Amino acid sequence: MDFDFDADQRRRHDDVLASAPRWEAPRWEEARPAGREAWRLPAELGLTGLCLPREYGGGALGALDTAHCLEAFGRACPDTGLAFGVAAHLLACGVPIRDFARGEVRASLLAGMARGRLIAGNAMTEEGAGSDISAIAARAIRDGGDYVLEGRKSFVSNGPIADVFVTYAVTDPRAGFLGLSAFAVPRGLPGVRVGEPYEKLGLDGCQASWVEFDGCRVPADHRLGGEGQGGLVFQRSMAWERGCLFGVYLGLMERQLREAGRRAAGRRQFGRRLADFQAVSHRLAVMRQRLESARLLLYRACWLIDRGRAESTAAVALSKVAVSEAVVANSLDAVHLSGAAGYLSGEAERHLRDAVPSTIFSGTTEIQREIIAREAGL
Repeated sequence: MDFDFDADQRRRHDDVLASAPRWEAPRWEEARPAGREAWRLPAELGLTGLCLPREYGGGALGALDTAHCLEAFGRACPDTGLAFGVAAHLLACGVPIRDFARGEVRASLLAGMARGRLIAGNAMTEEGAGSDISAIAARAIRDGGDYVLEGRKSFVSNGPIADVFVTYAVTDPRAGFLGLSAFAVPRGLPGVRVGEPYEKLGLDGCQASWVEFDGCRVPADHRLGGEGQGGLVFQRSMAWERGCLFGVYLGLMERQLREAGRRAAGRRQFGRRLADFQAVSHRLAVMRQRLESARLLLYRACWLIDRGRAESTAAVALSKVAVSEAVVANSLDAVHLSGAAGYLSGEAERHLRDAVPSTIFSGTTEIQREIIAREAGL
């Protein structure tokens, strides 16, 4: 297992890092409220299509290379919410369309998504069915060449600005897990209603909302995979999302360490640099330890995904828990190291708010530990 990236891999990573001044520019701050405008630079850098096929404008990268680029994105971009939204578009939506869509639907959606012309929203969660996908209430009934879709989805990442939704509905209530099917639903279809953006604790750069399907007729060629394969489609997308998306948080932790180290070296108290106090230097050392440990678990998980190894299931769950818990702990430490300034609205405070949901989305920490225990035969 070799994580010594070659020249091309390092170039891709460094190109994203080199974009940092462009994210900090005043025009970026002005563009942020517009929502879609903020996606122009990620699309220009190829971040909206990292693991999508090259023939449609994507980068055709594997899971490890995708995570490596998202790590650079999380470090360079001051808006973790935007990085999260792009990663959700790519992994929770792009991967299932890449692997399970067919024909012209596949070609047109991937071409638009890879270039950032189409933004995708992941419409899986329901108010009564979060981690328990067997409780999904949305229904899709076959009617000739269409499916009639009924149901309401909650917490749809990118929902207010999305052009297409990857969603899941029950097509056979008697079949349990095998009765779930997946669909790519264009926003413009009659019967699609999108709510106003939620007010959230963090990840402000990723708008989220509810999406309702009210008698929405979805052409059968927009089904992803076969009827009843929705569970498989979802598992595939979650393996990539849990494995790769958290590269964004590795980048955030690098950004935190850089800023915390700079503050500790530059600020003086009691006639000494803060960094000269063991209480400060050891806290920074622990932050580094958490980051490097989480990084190794994430790289290993993505390496296993790329090789189709069965043990990737447990490895992805382990890495998801490690990264999410590390970023919350490091964010608290970063606030503490900033003293009273860390409690004011600003970078340290924003990073903490952005870190908190990492233990909830893509499967809670408790769900990941259930997966780890199950894969261990417990």
